[in-house]
Amino acid sequence: MRKDYIWVIVAGAVIGALAVVLVKLGNPANMGFCIACFERDIAGALGLYNWEKPPLMIRYLRPEIIGIVLGAFITAVAFREFKPLGGSAPATRFMLGMFVMIGALAFLGCPLRMMLRLAGGDLNALIALIGFIVGAAIGVLFLRKGYDLGRTQRQGRLDGYILPAFMLLLLILLVFRVQFVEGGPILMSPKGHPGGEGSLVGFGLGVLISLIAGLLVGFFAQRARFCTVGSIRDFLLFRSTYLLAGAIALFVVVLAGNLLLGDFHLGFANQPIAHTAHLWNFAGLMLVGIGSVLLGGCPLRQLVLTGNGNTDSAVSVFGMLAGAAFAHNYGLASVTYENMWGQVVVVIGIIAVIIVAWINCRK
Repeated sequence: MRKDYIWVIVAGAVIGALAVVLVKLGNPANMGFCIACFERDIAGALGLYNWEKPPLMIRYLRPEIIGIVLGAFITAVAFREFKPLGGSAPATRFMLGMFVMIGALAFLGCPLRMMLRLAGGDLNALIALIGFIVGAAIGVLFLRKGYDLGRTQRQGRLDGYILPAFMLLLLILLVFRVQFVEGGPILMSPKGHPGGEGSLVGFGLGVLISLIAGLLVGFFAQRARFCTVGSIRDFLLFRSTYLLAGAIALFVVVLAGNLLLGDFHLGFANQPIAHTAHLWNFAGLMLVGIGSVLLGGCPLRQLVLTGNGNTDSAVSVFGMLAGAAFAHNYGLASVTYENMWGQVVVVIGIIAVIIVAWINCRK
C-alpha cells in the first residue's frame, strides 16, 4: 500500500476514534463531530437567530470548530503550506455556503455526521447517503462540462489570517465566558443540554478536551486532505480511491467503537436527533452534495482550507453561519413532512445551485 494511502487511512481512523470518545464524554449521540450542527451552535451563541424560540441546546461556541480551524492553520504554517488565495466569486460562494447549511440542517447533520449516524445504526443516514452520492454525481457532471467560478489569486497575508483570528477571538470569549449584555450574546446552553457547560466532563475540562480533539482533526485533515464529498468526486472523476479510503476507515472505526461500547442501534425509528422523513433526508443531503462539489469541498474541508489561508473558503464558512441563522429564524431546520416551508426552501436551494453550476459552465 502506498504511503499516502496509509496516511489518509490513519487520518480517517483518528477522526473516527475522536468522534467516539467525544460522544462517550458527553457530546450528543452519533454527534462526536458535526460541522453543520456545531456551526449552528456558534451562530446561536452569537445571537444570530431568535434564541428565545429554538431549544436551549443550540447555543455554544464550539471548541471543536475552533480547534479544527486553528489546528489546520498551525499545521499549514508549520509545513509552509499557508498560502492566502481567493477572489473567486465571493458572493456566489457565500450563497452556496448558505444552501449547503440549509440542506444539512434539513437532514440534521453534515456529511461527516451522516457517516457517524450510519455507523451508529441510523438507517435514515443511509437514505441521506444515497442523496449525497446523487448530489455529488450531479456536481461532477457540471465539472465535466467545465464548471468554474473563476481563477483564484494570491491575497495579502492579512486576508488569510481573518478566519483563524476570528476563531481565536471566539476561543477567548468562550474561555472567559464573556457576556456583553445581561441575558444576551455570548449565549451559553445551561447544564444538562448537549454542548452545555456540564455536558462534557465539566465546562473547563470539556472545553480543553473538545479543543484538543478539534486541533487533532485539523492537523490530520489538513495533512491528508480529508474530504467526504471529495472521496465521491475523485472516484467518479478519476477513479481515485485515495480520499475514499479515508472515509471508509472513519466509518469502520466508528462502527467498531459503537459495537464495542453498545452504542449501535439499527433502525429508522427512535434515533438520536434524527427524523424519518426519507424524501427530505435524501433531498437535504443531495443539496449538500451538489453545493459541496461546487464549493470544492465538504463543510469540514472548507474549515481546513481556511486554515490554509483560503479566503474563498472563509467566505463559504461565513455563508454557512448565515445559513444556520436563516434556517432557525424561519423554522427551516429538521425538514419533516409537516415542515412545508422547509421543503420549499430545500427545493429552491437545489434549483439555485444547479442554476449557478449551469451558468458557470464553459461548455
